[in-house]
Amino acid sequence: MLPPEPPPLPALTRAEGELIDRYLEVVDLLGRINPALEGDTYRGLRAAQALVAKASALRDALAVMHWRGETELHTTTLARALRVLDGERRTARVSLPPTPGS
Repeated sequence: MLPPEPPPLPALTRAEGELIDRYLEVVDLLGRINPALEGDTYRGLRAAQALVAKASALRDALAVMHWRGETELHTTTLARALRVLDGERRTARVSLPPTPGS
C-alpha cells in the first residue's frame, strides 16, 4: 500500500519558496546544534560551521523579497507551506525537550 499523498504545497512566489527553504535549512542546523538533545560535539561543530553560510542565504532570500517589493510576509500561506514540509517536527528540535516526569 502506498503512503498517503501529502497535501499540496500552497502557491508561493519564487522568493517565498526560497525563504521557506533557507529557513528550514537553518532550523535543521540549529536542531543539530541544540545542546539539550543527544549528539556529539563534532556534529554540533559541523552544523555551526555550516550555519554561517545558511544564515547568509536566508538573509539574501529576505533581501530579494524586500527588493522585489514583497514587503509583507503572508503568514497563513507560509505557515501552511512549513507544515507541508514537516516544519513542525523540524522546528521542535530547536526547543527544549519536556522535563522528564512532566
